[in-house]
Amino acid sequence: MLPKYNKDLIRFAKALRKDMTKEERHLWYDFLRDYPIKFYRQKVLGKYIADFYCAKANLVIELDGSQHYDPENMANDLTRTKYLNELGLSVVRITNKDINDNFYGVCEYIDKIVKTQYNV
Repeated sequence: MLPKYNKDLIRFAKALRKDMTKEERHLWYDFLRDYPIKFYRQKVLGKYIADFYCAKANLVIELDGSQHYDPENMANDLTRTKYLNELGLSVVRITNKDINDNFYGVCEYIDKIVKTQYNV
């Protein structure tokens, strides 16, 4: 069961949904939105907002741009991933470069993980 979430994050999550990155829009509109197992975008999970979340597969998908590779952000991502793992969620990180250069491979990868996690 997910912990209570910070209600102040809901407003921010809604704003993020309206202002998704190019890669987030591509993954959402061209794959996850119509995926047979429900995904949510910019979902508040405890004290964080996940880029994409699938409750049935206990899966969080995070898209990482270049800013995620500086030491401070890498440490923050590690803390965030640990927190989400402690909630029983698997976290998959996908680079924006992978979305742009290998979109269909990314979709197959996500599909395989969901089917494994969901036991389909």
